[in-house]
Amino acid sequence: MAVRLALENVSKVYGRGDASTQALREANLSVEAGELIAVVGPSGSGKTTMLAIAGALLKPTAGSVSIDGSSIDSLSTSKMAALRLEKIGFIFQASNLVPFLRARDQLLLVPYLAKRERRSVAQRATRLLEELGMGERADRYPEVLSGGERQRVAIARALINDPSVILADEPTASLDSTRGRQVVEMLSRLVKEGGKAGVMVTHDERMLDLCDRTYRIADGLLQEE
Repeated sequence: MAVRLALENVSKVYGRGDASTQALREANLSVEAGELIAVVGPSGSGKTTMLAIAGALLKPTAGSVSIDGSSIDSLSTSKMAALRLEKIGFIFQASNLVPFLRARDQLLLVPYLAKRERRSVAQRATRLLEELGMGERADRYPEVLSGGERQRVAIARALINDPSVILADEPTASLDSTRGRQVVEMLSRLVKEGGKAGVMVTHDERMLDLCDRTYRIADGLLQEE
């Protein structure tokens, strides 16, 4: 299988001299198409830093990051932003939906920013929402959706541009165990069916059986179980 996402000896240091903090220490991670990887660790362990670097939101102090076999290390700020729109789908802990946009319009905003053709995108948005059981709620605003429904919209939004990499930051944190499991089952299925690389940061070890592999991180050290 093709490697979609690779981190090679990635380190991140914040600050300088005596005030410096090493958030990530020579981390190595390789995720193939169709794999969902879990990263587990306590608060302050480096999970968020690792996810930000994998998602082209933050540049490492040392090491290399590749997406679909191409290094992203030397990209300019504008090209990094374009890469995020084209290649990376983010799912956040609190869903982060825009309160004044209906469910369908949440999805259409992303390709609009990427200057995609509107008609085909609208058709894909409708199809994604239907696949995730949100077809009848597509015209609803976030305030009238349940936590599980908002997270489904967030997953659909992450998939709308057909990215190579899906990054999920505590996607079940605001859900009960039943809803949370449904969301991760859905995420796992979509990653496998779409041949995407999925990385999920989580505290909930009850979800690990739904993942292909698990990494643990502590004090910036990332290790595969």
